[in-house]
Amino acid sequence: MSGRTTDQQPVPLDARVLVVMGVSGSGKSTVAAKVADELGWAFAEGDDMHPEANVAKMQAGTPLTDEDRWPWLDVVADWIRGHLDAGTNGVVTCSALKRSYRDVLRASGVVFVHVAGDGALLEQRMSSRSGHFMPTSLLASQLATLEPPQADEAHVTVAADRTPAEECAEVLTLLGLRPA
Repeated sequence: MSGRTTDQQPVPLDARVLVVMGVSGSGKSTVAAKVADELGWAFAEGDDMHPEANVAKMQAGTPLTDEDRWPWLDVVADWIRGHLDAGTNGVVTCSALKRSYRDVLRASGVVFVHVAGDGALLEQRMSSRSGHFMPTSLLASQLATLEPPQADEAHVTVAADRTPAEECAEVLTLLGLRPA
C-alpha cells in the first residue's frame, strides 16, 4: 500500500477537530501529534483517556468489548465537544474502529483521519515498539472489528506505509489546511 488509499482530492470539510483513527500500530499517534504541531492545534492522546480497567484488560491480551469502550468514547467525545464549544481547534487520537463508535464522536466540524495499513506492516511496527500497553496479539481482533469510514462520513484516508512527515503533509493537503 503506498500513497493515498483512494483517489482523494482536497475536500472542503469544516475541519476544526480531527480524530486520527485506525488500528493499533498504524502510527495514528505519531501522525496526529505531527499534524497538531504543524497546525498549532491542541493535541490529546486518546489512549491516555482509557480507564485503568481497560488498560489492564488490554495489557492482559483481552480485547475490549463495546461495553468497555462506551465510557472511554464518552470521555473522548467530551474533549471534542469542549474544543468545539470553545471555538478552538484540536487533534485527538482514537481507534474509532466501528461506525457506532464514530457516531459518538461525530459532530459538525469533526473530521476523521483514517491511518490505514496492512496487517504485516502493523504487526511489524507493534513488535518493534516498547512501552505501549497494547500487545501484538490483539491486532487481529482490531483488524476484524475495523469498519473503515464510509462515503457519508467526513473523513480522509492516508496510507500508513510512509514517513510521518509524508503522511502529515498528505492530511494537510487533503483537508486544505495550512501549517501555522
